[in-house]
Amino acid sequence: MSVNEKMYELGSKRSAIRELFEYGKQRAKIVGEENVYDFSIGNPTVPAPECVNETIRQLTEEMDSITLHGYTSAQGDFETRDAIAKYLNKTYQCTFDADDFYMTCGAAASLTITLHALIENRCEEVIAIAPFFPEYRVFVEGTGAKLVVVKADTTNFQIDFEALEKAINPNTKAIIINSPNNPSGAIYDEATIRRLSSLLEEKQKEYAKEIYLISDEPYREIAYDGVEVPYVTKYYRNTIVCYSYSKSLSLPGERIGYILVPKEVTESRAVYAAVCGAGRSLGYVCAPSMLQKVIARCVGQTGDINLYKKNRDLLYNGLTELGYQCFKPAGAFYLFVKALEEDANRFCEKAKEQDLLLVAADGFGCPGYVRISYCVDEEMIKRSFGAFEKLYDSYQTSL
Repeated sequence: MSVNEKMYELGSKRSAIRELFEYGKQRAKIVGEENVYDFSIGNPTVPAPECVNETIRQLTEEMDSITLHGYTSAQGDFETRDAIAKYLNKTYQCTFDADDFYMTCGAAASLTITLHALIENRCEEVIAIAPFFPEYRVFVEGTGAKLVVVKADTTNFQIDFEALEKAINPNTKAIIINSPNNPSGAIYDEATIRRLSSLLEEKQKEYAKEIYLISDEPYREIAYDGVEVPYVTKYYRNTIVCYSYSKSLSLPGERIGYILVPKEVTESRAVYAAVCGAGRSLGYVCAPSMLQKVIARCVGQTGDINLYKKNRDLLYNGLTELGYQCFKPAGAFYLFVKALEEDANRFCEKAKEQDLLLVAADGFGCPGYVRISYCVDEEMIKRSFGAFEKLYDSYQTSL
């Protein structure tokens, strides 16, 4: 075969989540869309805030098409980066400026660029703390580095620090954290972030090298019940933030986000230059121009987060009443549920018999659990309880 075998492997089959999503579309053609309970994919159903559509209308009226749709600077439109810096400074009492930001085509591009900017050789390792988004493996291994998985603390889905400390070694280049977390919905509290920061500072001194903390934050604004999401750059100086507006503004298909390299990062300008170089090497220069201008005017806005909270409460209460063991999420829009048998993949296959599409968490580094995405229509959740009950009952009768 005269193509890259690794790329062929990635391109010839979808991710497990995408496979299930496509299965659901085909199944709907057979039994009717209303009879398929698709909880597979994190595709926001809360509408984008009105400022998004209004800004798009304004931009098309105010600007000529050449200016509106033309190239921005490679690292992004200055006014957009400046607006983001000012918003974060006001919100989190930081001191960022426009030149700390690099605009990207969403969080996947942010993570990929950042990893390519940091990884120097194949001996280096990047740690992911389970449960984690499965594409982290693809992003890390795409640089030639090794992904090291730290097991999940399934009591509260914070960090298993004993396991993490054992995993850090002289080859550790970075650690990726994701809070609010996909798939558990857990939020790392301030005590967790402080302890993580202290551990990394100790390890930096021990190994006389930088260990970067990559904070993947597409769900930052989606937090419930007054729970605060600590802003990680204020706790650990070698933090790089990868952000996307896919969830906060409900713009997943528009692919717009950024990388933040704070000045506190060791040799921050060199790191930022490496980010620019990685973006250039990967062909990611100049994120979508019009969307950058939309962000500049809508920064700080969100969709109606209360709709996700309503779905969370509906699904969590309904499933726990049926007897399922569920972790109550503090943020994001996923419910993490213990499978009714050890093999979560087999459990998900049995769920498909009831047209319930659930994602086994093995790929998230947490066997025995399933992820249920509740950024769906409320009525579908209500209709699904009968199927969940049949699934639960099928296990009780088989005991």
